[in-house]
Amino acid sequence: MRLSELVGKEIVNISNGARLGVVGESDLVFDENTGQVCSIILPRRSSLISFWAGKQHLVIPWEAIKKIGREVIIVELRQENDNFNYWEEEVVR
Repeated sequence: MRLSELVGKEIVNISNGARLGVVGESDLVFDENTGQVCSIILPRRSSLISFWAGKQHLVIPWEAIKKIGREVIIVELRQENDNFNYWEEEVVR
């Protein structure tokens, strides 16, 4: 899978139907040894307060991705599982 094949696809959470964002507005984290994608980092756009208070990011582990379609990436993020759904206060670099 190439990055160019992911750009423009919308990410949707199958657990609640939430539209989380679009690849291209996001960052990808790669394993430097294998070159495999570890996670997708999406900016949170839910409120004007988060714009002024600093950026927050949703980190989606690659394991949470269930299906990559022609236009949509389906992920499974559950609120009760902290490993799959958490916000970071600082920009990940």
